[in-house]
Amino acid sequence: MTGSDGSTRTSHLDAEVRTAMQAFSAAAKKGLGDPALAEMVMIRASQLNHCAFCLDMHVKLARKHGVDDDRVQLLNAWEEAEEAFSERERAAFALTDAVTVLTDGFVPDEVYERAAEHFDEAGLAHLVGLITVINSWNRLMVTRRIAPGATAW
Repeated sequence: MTGSDGSTRTSHLDAEVRTAMQAFSAAAKKGLGDPALAEMVMIRASQLNHCAFCLDMHVKLARKHGVDDDRVQLLNAWEEAEEAFSERERAAFALTDAVTVLTDGFVPDEVYERAAEHFDEAGLAHLVGLITVINSWNRLMVTRRIAPGATAW
């Protein structure tokens, strides 16, 4: 695979790394207990990280879990589209933004506390895990320049 600067990137992902990442992803999703919200969180982080591969994958999965196209399209502007998302979803997206961007080097207390109002301790731990793992996937795919729909392994 050739990058925009003419460099060559590998599409190989070590099987041990892939297996560990897949297990982390599965555990975080399962523990969150809401597959539609999990997919929307992964879309949101992937938007922020400009990961076309993950956006393509998670938009398709979100639709399979009943998320309609209007909500998917408005996710990039979730703060302005209040009527499209529940308070719980908006709290999850705010936490996703804070963990993904880490603008000030930490997640603001008010963002974490807002999420804690909508998720129990285990749910919050799984949400943070999900945000962490999708950010890792985004970085793996973007670094390797994996195109939407490509085989990433």
